[in-house]
Amino acid sequence: MTMFQPLKKLFQAKSARKLPSTPDGTRYYVVGDIHGCDAQFAALVHAIEADDAAAPSADTVIVLLGDLIDRGPDSAGVIARARALQARRKVLILAGNHEEMFLDSFEDPEVLKHFVKYGGRETILSYGLPRDEYNSLSIEDLFERLHEIVPQADRDFIAGFEEKVVAGDYAFVHAGVDPSRSIDDQSRRDMLWIRQRFLRYEGPYSHVIVHGHTIFDRIEDCGMRIGIDTGAYESGRLTALVLDGQTRRTIAAVETHGEITIEKEDLVS
Repeated sequence: MTMFQPLKKLFQAKSARKLPSTPDGTRYYVVGDIHGCDAQFAALVHAIEADDAAAPSADTVIVLLGDLIDRGPDSAGVIARARALQARRKVLILAGNHEEMFLDSFEDPEVLKHFVKYGGRETILSYGLPRDEYNSLSIEDLFERLHEIVPQADRDFIAGFEEKVVAGDYAFVHAGVDPSRSIDDQSRRDMLWIRQRFLRYEGPYSHVIVHGHTIFDRIEDCGMRIGIDTGAYESGRLTALVLDGQTRRTIAAVETHGEITIEKEDLVS
């Protein structure tokens, strides 16, 4: 045996390793938490459609990972854009914890009080409630006005968001999964709210978990999980992970001083 044979076997083993893949003939554009940043969302949708048109033909799916609303300046605009996009393309939208708080706010003033502290104020203002009127309302009065200013069609649309999507070797959820349970046996609360139990887990999953909910400066790829919330409302960066067979790449719409640019990057598997 020569000294090169062990190295040869090592490289052969690496090349034979099965990489995670989407189903044959599919391409997924998975968008992280938008949080009311409609300008970046509009630019990213345009970039995704241009990218898809330039790529080989595929069954293309856009997945929005939840938290479309709150914190940023135009949640109502994001909802309108997502509804229009879903009407003309295959778009799957996941529920985030902020959507859950929003819908629960229509049922309970105590939830509304919590909601407005975590970005809900910006969502309510985006639906056209004047700022001075908002500031003058008690929680009880705001609870009544909320039913008037948010269209029932938007509430129904948000209520229809999904909890998870499985695509080949990937599973998409908003926040993460309970490591002690199978992908098919997850609770809604964990998929929308979990954080440290999921983030600290270093063992294997049955699928690569693609999630939002927790902000990272750039996509965080830990092998068995990929976090793609790049904090659009704080950083100006809204990111999409492109999964095409065994390849991974990113498209980001980045706002800097009022200008939005598109950045693309190929990821090493």
